[in-house]
Amino acid sequence: MRFPVLEIVAPSDLRPLLRTIDELHDYDIAVFISQNAVQRTMNLLRRRHDLPAGLRIAAIGRSTARELARLGVPVHICPQQRFDSEALLALPEMQELDGSRVVIFRGEGGREMLGDTLRERGAQVAYVETYRRARPDTDVAVLVEQWAGGAIDVVTITSSEALRNLCQLVADRGGQRLRQTPLVVLSERTAELARRLGFRREVLVADEASDQGLLGALQRWSGARANTQEDAQMADATPVRGGRET
Repeated sequence: MRFPVLEIVAPSDLRPLLRTIDELHDYDIAVFISQNAVQRTMNLLRRRHDLPAGLRIAAIGRSTARELARLGVPVHICPQQRFDSEALLALPEMQELDGSRVVIFRGEGGREMLGDTLRERGAQVAYVETYRRARPDTDVAVLVEQWAGGAIDVVTITSSEALRNLCQLVADRGGQRLRQTPLVVLSERTAELARRLGFRREVLVADEASDQGLLGALQRWSGARANTQEDAQMADATPVRGGRET
């Protein structure tokens, strides 16, 4: 059951993004944090000019890299295993950056760790916000009805902000059921937030921040659930002999 809890809207002020697009020739590396950052930036950029020839493109994950490739943008730097700021920072290309100019295209309110670390490595860093996330004005009645009818076994969440929004959306009508439902998330940070928010069932973290990672975590959860149910059925079927042994 699809239930969007994030709405992607334009940033409060487009002028910094437009100014950076026009000054991209001054940068050495452009980092894209998400598919949304790619779409929002490239849609505006292509109306104004082409990408500078010498600009190196970095993607924080496989989905972001795929979106760049779909738009015909070559990706020079991308993690191959984990897909987060830490994995990007571990790559050889992101180590010695003395004097390099790096622009990071992201949504409003992202983490500062990536930029802070790049500055420690000698880079000049500029953040540019290409979109912002909002909580949609959504009717939760259908979702609450599905929960009440036992139709929801597990919830997947792709970010900490999405988890906060979901909790707020269902707070009055389904908050308790939500916190008693197993949760699959993309990062340990979101798992920690879930525990702080009072989730009482298991919280599984995907091996990688991608659709495939979510699917793999769901399969692990489903397999463990099936084994538990099988063990319970076997226990119910095991005969117990009464009386004393002699």
